Amino acid sequence: MEETKTVARNRKARFNYEIIETYEVGIELKGTEVKSIRAGKVNLSEGYASVDNGEVFLKQVHISPYEQGNIFNVDPLRVRRLLLHKYEIRKLIGETTQKGYSLIPLSMYLKRGKVKLQLALAKGKKTYDKRQSLAKKDAERRMQREMKNY
Repeated sequence: MEETKTVARNRKARFNYEIIETYEVGIELKGTEVKSIRAGKVNLSEGYASVDNGEVFLKQVHISPYEQGNIFNVDPLRVRRLLLHKYEIRKLIGETTQKGYSLIPLSMYLKRGKVKLQLALAKGKKTYDKRQSLAKKDAERRMQREMKNY
């Protein structure tokens, strides 16, 4: 049984995007970033990934500087390279350029001591889609409440 510890989750991602496919990717980190991640000082809400020159990069993800790290701290919003297989990168290049999909980070977690990121190939939802998902969620909640009373 693999032990995973979720460090950060992008809660708005499933509301704002329709998830098509997910990937488990590694991240290239520097200095004391791993210690900050273990402490849970990560914000994925504004993050996205893009494919540039055959490599995938994670942008706008804030990893706070480690308090005890002095000269080894790096810029919290720096661009980080994501580690994927070449065939996965080729597939993502095709999907993001032709069909207009986005690459969104869903969650960051520790798996066997390594920092992993769950990256989603997603399509943005329209406003009416968001309202439909809210109404569906509300109806399910109401049904659960009624079932609990009986």
